[in-house]
Amino acid sequence: MIRPFRSDDVDALHAFFLGLPAEWRRFAWDRIESRGLIERWADNIDYDKTLPLLAFDGPRVVADASLHRREFGPLRLTGRIKWLLDPDFRAAGLGAMLVNLLMDEARDMGLRHLTCMLISDLEQDAIDVLKPLGFHEYLIPGYGVDPDGATHDMSKLVFSFP
Repeated sequence: MIRPFRSDDVDALHAFFLGLPAEWRRFAWDRIESRGLIERWADNIDYDKTLPLLAFDGPRVVADASLHRREFGPLRLTGRIKWLLDPDFRAAGLGAMLVNLLMDEARDMGLRHLTCMLISDLEQDAIDVLKPLGFHEYLIPGYGVDPDGATHDMSKLVFSFP
């Protein structure tokens, strides 16, 4: 089952994040091991600004994906997507399914573009999901910095709706 994140999902989402390999968590965009962060998300749900989707296997969250958008400014018609999958559910098509759902939502919202920023060498599997869906990759050498201070090439992937 896939559905939007709700305020009563805090425990399940926190357990999902804590179950991810530590190496993945340290490269996340947010401090996802912080229960307080997830509680703040639950207290401030605004589906027009951020559409968070959860995929479940029974009661257990196995994936988190989100579409972020701005209300004003020059990027108001551009959405940003990101997602994380349980290691046991990778290479099963779940990532592509979630991205396709977010693309459908973005189209329905009237967005013109979607972007996704990925660590080129560590997230090649995600790049491989996006490119067949029509995303174009732009490599930015040395753009990202890991928690230890080492630089990484980043890939910005961009999709334009026809």
